[in-house]
Amino acid sequence: MNGRSSLHLFKIFGFAVGVDASWIFIALLVTWSLAVGLFPAQFPDLAPSLYWIMGVIGALGLFASIIFHELCHSLVARRYGLPMEGITLFLFGGVAEMREEPADPKTEFLMAGAGPVASIVLGIVFWLLYAWGDGFWPLLLGGVIGYLALINWILAAFNLLPAFPLDGGRMLRAALWYWKRDLRWATRQAARIGSGFGILLMTLGAVSIISGGLVGGIWYIIIGLFLRNAAQMAYHQVVAGEVLGNERVRDRMSSEPVTVPPGITLQDLVDDYFQKYDYKMFPVAEGERLYGCITTREVKEIDRHLWPRKTVGEVVRSCSPERVVTPETEVRQAFLTMRRNGTSRLMVLDGDRLVGVITLRDILRYLSRRTDLKGYGP
Repeated sequence: MNGRSSLHLFKIFGFAVGVDASWIFIALLVTWSLAVGLFPAQFPDLAPSLYWIMGVIGALGLFASIIFHELCHSLVARRYGLPMEGITLFLFGGVAEMREEPADPKTEFLMAGAGPVASIVLGIVFWLLYAWGDGFWPLLLGGVIGYLALINWILAAFNLLPAFPLDGGRMLRAALWYWKRDLRWATRQAARIGSGFGILLMTLGAVSIISGGLVGGIWYIIIGLFLRNAAQMAYHQVVAGEVLGNERVRDRMSSEPVTVPPGITLQDLVDDYFQKYDYKMFPVAEGERLYGCITTREVKEIDRHLWPRKTVGEVVRSCSPERVVTPETEVRQAFLTMRRNGTSRLMVLDGDRLVGVITLRDILRYLSRRTDLKGYGP
């Protein structure tokens, strides 16, 4: 669930809410399935436009419910001092993005349990509105409210599966962590169970496809792959945090990074830097003065015929905060920043001076050596 590029929508209780590009696909799919499947079956012989209106309202209600689910995770996390990045809607629902692992099993258990409890309560509220409003609500609105009651209970039930990193899997990890007092061991066991659920879903998907259920089978396989990969990534993240410990960026950075002078042309930049080095982004600097960062994306936006005449200094942009760390930043935080933003290099700034660059490759090499020496296994 990392490395995603999201669009910020709004803030609620201080938490930024954004959407990943993959969310557009699932939003359209949910709307379509409601408009041509569920609602026509429940309310036959209506105008097609009414089904689409119901589908849009139902999809918006579903995603508002997911935001509420994730918001409750975030509020409990903040109550126990766990820093949260925000809430992002993506292909399989939503995620409350944590900067670090919970400090103790109690925090983990309460934070994980808050989401399903919120969905159960929200489902009850929608069901009461549906039951008490029978005859009061317009028929079609009542149908949407009934759907939202059901879907919130399904959301709670799915998240309570003991498949890490789902909420139920996190609650299981908290229990194992409390029992053994070993976060890495608990994460490994919970991740194995989560991977097992993923393999089970993929197997069910294959059986479904063979039996003729193509669409349902494909979804089982996709969700199974997601669970298996997410479980493995969560374990790797815990191992990385434990191995890196309090290591600082200053200890792992390159203090003599390759920089681009602002006076060269874009053609020289392409020929002498992008084609020579395996990087898609370079700091633009003279001495220790940083002008900004330039990427292949900025260069591709310029007409090729202008490359021999335009200088780097004319098109360079300030380095975004997501690409900058300080020498005192923990390496594990730099690692998480790279994964979250899908970048492989971060500029190391001391005030406004460029003092180095830290790369994902360097961190992974260091992690590989340390995990081998400590005997963490694959």
